[in-house]
Amino acid sequence: MTDINSRKSIIAIIYLGVIGPCVFILQPGYIQGLVAYLGFDEQQAGLIAFYEMFGIAITTILMNFISKHVDWQKLLYVCFIVCAVGNLMSIGQTDFVLLSFTRFVIGLGSGGMLSLGFTMAGLTSNPDRNFGLIVVWLLIYGAFGMLFMPTAYELIGMNGVYVFFALFCASGLLIVKSLPHSGEIIVLPKQCHEFSNTAKASSLSGVLIYNIAIGIVWAYLFLVGLEAGMAEQNVANAITISQFFGIGGALIPVLLQAKVGRILPLGIGILGGAGFISLIVGDIGSGMFWLGVCGFNLLWNLTVPFLFSVMAEYDARGKIVTYAVSMQFAGLALGPFIAAMLFEVGGFDLVNITGIVLFVLASILMLYGTLIQRRVKLDGIVQSV
Repeated sequence: MTDINSRKSIIAIIYLGVIGPCVFILQPGYIQGLVAYLGFDEQQAGLIAFYEMFGIAITTILMNFISKHVDWQKLLYVCFIVCAVGNLMSIGQTDFVLLSFTRFVIGLGSGGMLSLGFTMAGLTSNPDRNFGLIVVWLLIYGAFGMLFMPTAYELIGMNGVYVFFALFCASGLLIVKSLPHSGEIIVLPKQCHEFSNTAKASSLSGVLIYNIAIGIVWAYLFLVGLEAGMAEQNVANAITISQFFGIGGALIPVLLQAKVGRILPLGIGILGGAGFISLIVGDIGSGMFWLGVCGFNLLWNLTVPFLFSVMAEYDARGKIVTYAVSMQFAGLALGPFIAAMLFEVGGFDLVNITGIVLFVLASILMLYGTLIQRRVKLDGIVQSV
């Protein structure tokens, strides 16, 4: 029986959390590669990203129904192999339909990794810290990936980048034995209060809306910088540095470990993120772009660990976290698709303004559920006294 709170298991969960979204976290650079090196236009590139995220969303939704009935280790073996083979099959593909289908299949495998990785983190005894650590290491990967992506395109081309993704996914086969077979055999499940379905629905809806907004903004962020007249490497540098700001944001829940609660960080993270995105609307210069993306990335990655910790509070077996992961990636899948449609109507400004509006709506939904959680926990303390 695997001790999910052992150091070996925690490291494996974190590594799993990095492999799952290994393409998504580099999506601005990947979309730029599709446009600049494979000849797709901006809308086609956004749709290719959408199909991969759509595959992720489908699997994360299916995991709500099958996670109790499958061996998690066996499923992960399949997911790693599918993603590795799919990236190899992407090599040399310049046909829009074939590449979209291949990336969709890869998304199916990535969705299994992401759902199980976040579910496992939610089952640990310290989810605030462990969700934060996943985000920290994911951002370290993303920061160096965005930094070296332009150079990688020049040296090894898009095909070489696909080989890297394939090898990275295949490396996950080495960690499977350190992960649990099922959430049903986790020893000493956390004690959870009883919460209303209204609170759960509000929080899940908040996760969905927040991640639609993230997907909308993130998909065309690289191209927004180019539209502002910045050089390609300058845009890559800005997004890279923003990843380091994101690391700082993700370290906050690791260091605080829920000592300040979750209401204040969520409010600052979501509404503050909307504020920073407003800085890259309209005619902007290089400095405004740098400030906007760095502030946005810091608060985005401060928000995510607290957001999933709220979901982990709802039940002891990780079911709500699994639902939340499906909402997250349904949102991230819809985001690029919506952004591609908005871009055709009103360009990048309409894309980012829509993201801002959705951030505000998400903050209302998330804070409502979190306030209900605090009230129920305080009532429980009073009754016990």
